[in-house]
Amino acid sequence: QLQLVESGGGLVQPGGSLRLSCAASGFTLDYYAIGWFRQAPGKEREGVSCISSSDGSTYYADSVKGRFTISRDNAKNTVYLQMNSLKPEDTAVYYCAAGWACAATMNGYDYWGQGTQVTVSS
Repeated sequence: QLQLVESGGGLVQPGGSLRLSCAASGFTLDYYAIGWFRQAPGKEREGVSCISSSDGSTYYADSVKGRFTISRDNAKNTVYLQMNSLKPEDTAVYYCAAGWACAATMNGYDYWGQGTQVTVSS
């Protein structure tokens, strides 16, 4: 069974950091581009970051550029999203997704995790 599982979410104060993990089971992440999306209450799901499978190129939404870093550890079959300098507007459920190439929209991804809640509040 192909599965993605996110972890690492939680409650953090503004300015704090969290590291999200996206672990795969049933398939090898090496061959997939992995994207991170987020969805805040009442808003559409939006792309946050992506890392390609071919050359490890990374992409970031303007809202997180310079604060978030995506990386992959193929030996652990896991992709990470390091989130620093968190802001209240980063509060959302964060999802990872696997596809053949980085894409800006959800349609470009074939497999999705169940999401992990990130809350930034004092």
